[in-house]
Formats: sequence, structure tokens, C-alpha cells
Amino acid sequence: MGCRRIGLGALALLASGTMAASAPVPGSNPLFHDRFTADPAPLVVGDRLYLYVGHDEAQRDEMFNMKEWLVYSTTDMRHWTAHGPIMNVKDFKWAKQDAWASQAIRKNGRYWFYAAVEHDSTHPGKAIAVAVSDKPTGPFVDAKGSALITNEMTPKGTHSWEDIDPTVLTDDDGTTWIAWGNRQCYIAKLKPNMIELDGPITEITPPHFEEGPWLHKRGKLYYLTYASLDRSKHRDEKVSYATAPTIRGPWTYRGELTGSGKYSFTIHPGIVEFKKRWYLFLHNATLAIGDLNGAIGRRAVTVEYLRYNPDGTMRPVVQTEAGVTAPAPK
Repeated sequence: MGCRRIGLGALALLASGTMAASAPVPGSNPLFHDRFTADPAPLVVGDRLYLYVGHDEAQRDEMFNMKEWLVYSTTDMRHWTAHGPIMNVKDFKWAKQDAWASQAIRKNGRYWFYAAVEHDSTHPGKAIAVAVSDKPTGPFVDAKGSALITNEMTPKGTHSWEDIDPTVLTDDDGTTWIAWGNRQCYIAKLKPNMIELDGPITEITPPHFEEGPWLHKRGKLYYLTYASLDRSKHRDEKVSYATAPTIRGPWTYRGELTGSGKYSFTIHPGIVEFKKRWYLFLHNATLAIGDLNGAIGRRAVTVEYLRYNPDGTMRPVVQTEAGVTAPAPK
């Protein structure tokens, strides 16, 4: 599918040919207006930022209906190019449905894509798949021919959908780590071939962990940011984080980074440095397309500036409609 520019989203034109007053400002939230998107995962390659997202297609009262993953890219955080679907869940022959949260990274000149899917009856439950491509925009193909992680590999978990939401980080020594989970958070090292685990799976569940972990490193500090839910007090997920001096921990809980996405039960952080600024990608449910309003299965990706304190902790983030169209904070 060819690329297309969507900086202004879906524009309505007045009869006189002037632009509708309600047309969104390029780069404001939500970022994309032509379809529902969720679970943003940024990747920087040179002077371009790629954003991998799930495609929400839920109709009416459906909760989730996700069949494919999309990628967008930008050079200025304002105007985005849509590159179309990069992969369908059916491309993993052993998976039966649910193109859930994903992340792509570059290593050894190739692009590795890790994603949550529903395994077929041979290994019931959610699973982590891995695909590969020579380009960040794909096409991606199944790199292993089977799941990287299945539900039976984490037997201490409490439910069949705990093995979701992979996040990957290559450390300074070249080793790559993968973390994932729902209710329980797990971490493991990947072999250099990127399609096998290299050692045991370890549980690192921080306080109020629900799902959507994201690993990143800044300076000498490691960060584990995630969708959090204190079920005794709240109904909707927020974003919290922990830090550690090494990827193996120990992890220290640092509290909430931002609140719930508007109208959305779920939220999913993605963090990246791009052109000397840090950004926090999220999703909410504020977008309406035609007669479909935002909902648990119809979400919309957003972005905000991210800042750090001198001690390395992250400053709380307020979610806005302006997003990065507002002046960058000092």
C-alpha cells in the first residue's frame, strides 16, 4: 500500500472551498483521525520517528476487534505519513486472532517486531509473536514459525491473557531484553538471534501493575513504565513507573506519571527521545468517526512532551488536546 500524507486528519470542506473550522491542528491530540488506533510504540531511525499501533475496528457494542498492525512516521512531530498495515494476525499461522500491543526495534540491520496475539488450541491463551523485516515499514514476516512465549511458560500466572504487551530494549552491552505481562510483569533476555529466550523468565511485578510495560534507558537509569490500576480505588488505568540501576533490578516504584486517558479504561505508554526531546505516547477514547464514538475498543493515539528531574525521575504529565503543538516546556 502506498504512503499518504494525513497531517490534518480527515478534513471537511465548506461549499466555498475553505477549510472547516473544526479541522484539527497538525500534531494535536489525537494524532490520527481516519481510523481508531491504540497501544503506540515509537521507534527512531535516523531523522524519522516510526509509530507502530494496533488498529481498533470494534463496531457498536464490541469490546475489541483488532486484526492488523499499522505504522506511521514523522520527521517533525506535526505531520505524519501513513504507511498502511505492516502485518495481519493471520500472518502468524499458529495464531487465531487479536493483533494486540506490539513494539519494533532495530538490531543487526534488521527490524524485529514483537506482538501479542491469541494462540490456537495447541497452546491456549495469549502469546508473544516475533516477526522480522529489512525495513521499518515492512512487510514483516513470522521470524520463528511459532510463538516466542506461550501461556504455559508462565505457570505462576493467574489467567490466560497474562502473556501480552511485549516491550524490548537493547542494552549498552548489546544484549536485548523483553518484558511483558498482565497483572504479573515478566522479563527475560533474548538470544542474539532475537527469536529465542536466553535464560529464565523472571517476575518483576511493580505496585499496581496491570499491563502495557515499556522499557527505556536514560543515562545510567533504567525505566519500567506501565499501565497501573489500584483496583481498590479506581476503575480506569493510569500510568505509573519504576526505576532501577540495572536491567535486572532492583526496581524502585516512583508513583504515577499521568492519569487515565479520557473516556478510556485502558492506557498504554510508549517513550522515546527524538531530536533531543523526550515524548510520551498514550491513547484515549476521544475520537469519533462517523457514527462510532470512542470506546474501550475504539481508541485514539496521543502524544505529550516528557521531562525529567535532575535526579532522573520523570515529571508528572498532564494530558492535553494541544499535545506537542503547544510550546515545548523548558
